[in-house]
Amino acid sequence: MNASAARKTAVVTGAGSGIGRSVALTLAAAGWSVAVAGRRREPLEETATLAGPDADVLSLPTDVTSPDEVAALFEAVRERYGRLDLLFNNAGTFGPGGVAVEDLAYEAWRHVVDTNLNGAFLCAQAAFRQMKAQDPQGGRIINNGSISAHVPRPNSVAYTATKHAMTGLTKALSLDGRPYRIAVGQIDIGNAATEMTARMTTGVPQANGSLAVEPVMDAADVARTVLHMAELPLEANVQFATVLATAMPYIGRG
Repeated sequence: MNASAARKTAVVTGAGSGIGRSVALTLAAAGWSVAVAGRRREPLEETATLAGPDADVLSLPTDVTSPDEVAALFEAVRERYGRLDLLFNNAGTFGPGGVAVEDLAYEAWRHVVDTNLNGAFLCAQAAFRQMKAQDPQGGRIINNGSISAHVPRPNSVAYTATKHAMTGLTKALSLDGRPYRIAVGQIDIGNAATEMTARMTTGVPQANGSLAVEPVMDAADVARTVLHMAELPLEANVQFATVLATAMPYIGRG
């Protein structure tokens, strides 16, 4: 068996920056073949470059809200690698921050739902189909939830609703995947240092109406956790993992 055939294969969505990029680089460094997906080609190619010349990283620009583009993504992975061992379902958006429920435009609500929930479903569905059909059968899906899958931030109704829905998606897929050796889990992340959380360093609204700076953690700490989940045998599963900056206001929030 040659080196490329010995590698396990992963798809990482939202891999052009932040947590997705960190997870893609960590998987590649651990010897995985990684298909990186996202809307913009240039950041994906930068992720592939950062992985180094010895890494097997395939850039596949994809809008996860498009059924046709998601189908093309997973078909390209099947043609290139023959099988799929892992989907890290990571693509997401917070949407307009600080907008009250009564002022949130339907178009903004719909954009968050389409990206965070419908996109996650489309990718999970495509991965599920491939993992069920391949030989040996099975694989793993890890959904990126959020601390907001447990407790909301003020004025974040769209993001919070989709992340609560992600938990239901994870549970349903986990149950339906049992007969086919498809293990499904979720990682709920709090304040990893990314472009999306840059505002934490200048102060964000708290449940009591105050504004406070919140601590963040390195996205690499999240990536190591995803790698641990990914490399378990399919007979074992981390159903839910919560990784957060130790001193962030989560326990006791509100």
